[in-house]
Amino acid sequence: MEDTSMSMFCFQCQEAAKGTGCTIKGVCGKTEEVAQMQDLLIYVTKGISVFSQLAREKGIVSEKINHFVMDALFTTITNANFDYYAVVKKVKEGLKLREEIKNEFLKAGGILPENLHSSANWTPQNDEEIERKSKTVGVLTIENEDIRSLKELLTYGVKGMAAYAEHAYNLGYKNEEIYNFMQRALVATTEEKTADELVALVLECGKFGVEVMALLDKANTDSYGHPEITEVNIGVRNNPAILISGHDLKDLEELLEQTQGTGVDVYTHSEMLPGHYYPKFKKYEHFVGNYGNAWWKQKEEFESFNGPILFTTNCIVPPLENASYKDRIYTTGSAGLTGAKHIADREPGKQKDFSVIIEHAKKCAPPKEIENGKIIGGFAHNQVIALADKVVEAVKSGAIRKFFVMAGCDGRMKSREYYTEFAAKLPKDTVILTAGCAKYRYNKLELGDIGGIPRILDAGQCNDSYSLAVIALTLKEVFKLNDINELPIAYNIAWYEQKAVIVLLALLYLGVKNIHLGPTLPAFLSPNVAKVLVENFGISGINSVDEDIKLFLN
Repeated sequence: MEDTSMSMFCFQCQEAAKGTGCTIKGVCGKTEEVAQMQDLLIYVTKGISVFSQLAREKGIVSEKINHFVMDALFTTITNANFDYYAVVKKVKEGLKLREEIKNEFLKAGGILPENLHSSANWTPQNDEEIERKSKTVGVLTIENEDIRSLKELLTYGVKGMAAYAEHAYNLGYKNEEIYNFMQRALVATTEEKTADELVALVLECGKFGVEVMALLDKANTDSYGHPEITEVNIGVRNNPAILISGHDLKDLEELLEQTQGTGVDVYTHSEMLPGHYYPKFKKYEHFVGNYGNAWWKQKEEFESFNGPILFTTNCIVPPLENASYKDRIYTTGSAGLTGAKHIADREPGKQKDFSVIIEHAKKCAPPKEIENGKIIGGFAHNQVIALADKVVEAVKSGAIRKFFVMAGCDGRMKSREYYTEFAAKLPKDTVILTAGCAKYRYNKLELGDIGGIPRILDAGQCNDSYSLAVIALTLKEVFKLNDINELPIAYNIAWYEQKAVIVLLALLYLGVKNIHLGPTLPAFLSPNVAKVLVENFGISGINSVDEDIKLFLN
């Protein structure tokens, strides 16, 4: 039998090794074995989607399949799951579901088409076959560079879409059209498609990116109220505490409920900071503040926190062997880490059970203070639109010359210092609109305000980039403009992983042009695909801070 195995190859995040791809171990900390098993999980999920699409033609729609596809995609996002055996378990679950939906299709009178993709047919007999197969289904199996680039761009778009869809799903908000598109897109990556057909699908992915962010925005605001301007404490109290990281607000709500009256405080970390902006969470007196900075600083900050850390989603950095906090890490949902304790999914009608992490926290020392003071946020679309008259007047009077959208992700590379310098050097008649953990590069700078309007307006998590789009579209109407690109708004966005990809595709779908993307352009964009984005949408990278500010302001 021919050996078709290959070493790992992963280029889905901004920190891909040498700007081309990780081939021995992920810069994120992902091992070769985990990377390959995640490739196999995507492969199996494509096979499930093949039968799910066929079943839809017979009127069969499976919520179980919809949720599995979402969860499988989310599991493979950068920094989400490093647990090899958890991914293997997910592969086996997928194979079982694939056969279930296939049998439902056949029972409904369906006839299997000829030449089904191998992902719909492959059936392993044991764990050894699963492991062997995982080494043969990677990204590089697509030989044509441009087709590979477009198929991976589409795949990463639906990975980001799946993350946002799952957060909404956890709050009871669902959209069958979004689930259908994710599966349709995965099937398309198994088929012979022209570059033009794939470009059209990538742009359609942007359309559903807007829809999924709108769905999550509704889920969050219906559940917890519209974010309000809020000062968030960054100091500590003298109580034992839990640090909650990631993005899932349902997990935050249930943790706050279960820690009430226990003497255990709760702090947010990184992308969970915007939890403080929602009115419903303000009733919890033990919801103390935010601890630390963006995800990549966790190795130092988790040492000093002293209490347990709960990862609700991605943004995990595997700890070093000698890290004191290794036994204080808990994961839940799609997140996973070898050696960490995993909190099981909630059963229907019940909350997740966080009792084990709460009891752990009671035995820990209070967090050590690493900074003090407050940071301000809560400038989502509802709040900014409430200030619209003030904003419009500032623009008309010339007090605000330009808005800079600096949303997106932070990362560990030194090149990210560009964004701190860029924010610090912007003229005092400019305002930064931000969302996502990119804000940690500048949200503690003293940039002042313009007539009471802070010069940094933080809308929230990466998915709240939707708020920035709503704000832009509202201003377009207020100023009676025909084109969103006529607004005094420039886009200088940092990216790291696949949720940033779906945000970018959503902005392109909304017609936004001349977006600067950094600190580097994605490694998965072939030269020809990058050329299409440059020529059609004006996408470009970044240069020096001084050059870019001059370019933007001119």
